[in-house]
Amino acid sequence: MKRRHRLSRSRDFDAVYRHGRSVSTRYLVLYSFPRADDDSDEPRLGLAVPRQVGGSVERNRIKRCLRASFNELAPAVRRGQDYVLIVRPGLAEAAEAQGAEWLRGRVQEVFEDARAGEAASL
Repeated sequence: MKRRHRLSRSRDFDAVYRHGRSVSTRYLVLYSFPRADDDSDEPRLGLAVPRQVGGSVERNRIKRCLRASFNELAPAVRRGQDYVLIVRPGLAEAAEAQGAEWLRGRVQEVFEDARAGEAASL
């Protein structure tokens, strides 16, 4: 994932939290918000991994795996959106036990739930 496709500024995260819609699963929460001020229509992803998940090494490992999963799903993800993916405690242990394919499935599940919620609200 290229850096320009990441959310990094606090104000970007705040806009998604305040005005976006959320969907949650057992291990992940996804906020999504349509972006209108950017020329690029590529989706942008921000990650929030709290300290309860583990130390910095563990949190960074989870972030790398989540970015890789998002990159594989990016063609199917709605364009022109900002997303914030929040990790809930327990994901690191489950991902380590189940593997990368399981984690990819959890990320795909939360994005599909978000798309279904958008379709239902229209």
